[in-house]
Amino acid sequence: MEIKEKISVVIVNFNAGPGLVDSARAAIADAYEVIVVDNASSDGSLELLGVAFGSAPKLRIVRGLSNEGFAKACNRGVALATGEFVFFLNPDCELEEGAMACLLGAIQADDEVGMVGGLLLNPDGSEQAGGRRAIPTPWRSFVRAFGLARFSKRWPKLFFDFHLHKEPLPKSPIEVEAISGACMLVKRDAMQVIGLLDEEYFMHCEDLDWCIRFRRGEWKILFVPDARMLHHKGVCSRARPIFVEWHKHKGMMRFYRKLFRHQYPGVLMWLVSVGVWLRFLLVATYHSARRIGNVLGVVRD
Repeated sequence: MEIKEKISVVIVNFNAGPGLVDSARAAIADAYEVIVVDNASSDGSLELLGVAFGSAPKLRIVRGLSNEGFAKACNRGVALATGEFVFFLNPDCELEEGAMACLLGAIQADDEVGMVGGLLLNPDGSEQAGGRRAIPTPWRSFVRAFGLARFSKRWPKLFFDFHLHKEPLPKSPIEVEAISGACMLVKRDAMQVIGLLDEEYFMHCEDLDWCIRFRRGEWKILFVPDARMLHHKGVCSRARPIFVEWHKHKGMMRFYRKLFRHQYPGVLMWLVSVGVWLRFLLVATYHSARRIGNVLGVVRD
């Protein structure tokens, strides 16, 4: 059976612009079907998709009346998908030739593998953070937030940094704790056991939540270095950065409270909460200052 008879691609779109066409083009070439779930975009990206592919039989567009968030839109796509595997792909990701075949080969090589992810690349060709990582537990997040990872060479187990992209790139697929929701090929049989994405997350951390649930269900997660793709990170968030950051940090809080509240001392959880919201205030202040600066610059001109 060929690749195209096995994989359903689900792309969640929210004002991704021309990138949506590039992402869908690579997916349509190899997949059985491509389902684009749109969260009420207003930038003309769906119109561009229609012009590029017309009434292509592989392409199905689901138009939402409002922005329901990433997890809920992904689950809507799964409900319509018919493939043995579901490939969640961000609209700002461009697959390199052969990437989907590499992912499929890895997930089929071991019956215990439930999901696989590929190598996310920055526009300059460097590896992007997030494609392979450890779970950011409250302690690991505390270590990273306060710069304690610099002690990892002396005490690697205590001051471990959950980002793995700075480590040497493996030569073959390896098991990891988590991959990125931007590129996630998932076995349908595993989803039927574990369940769908948690729709209480609007965006951010729903993929980490899912990875934890898969691992607790004894399904392996693999990072596949030969499945390469360019990730134009942040395309869908540029127009409303503070809105996006609010939901990201809200997602972080749900993630920590849901999965770690009973495993860590209250003091540490409190410090993590303070760190999360302090980070949001700093990021929001930065974006507000940039917006004011841009407005003043336009007025002066």
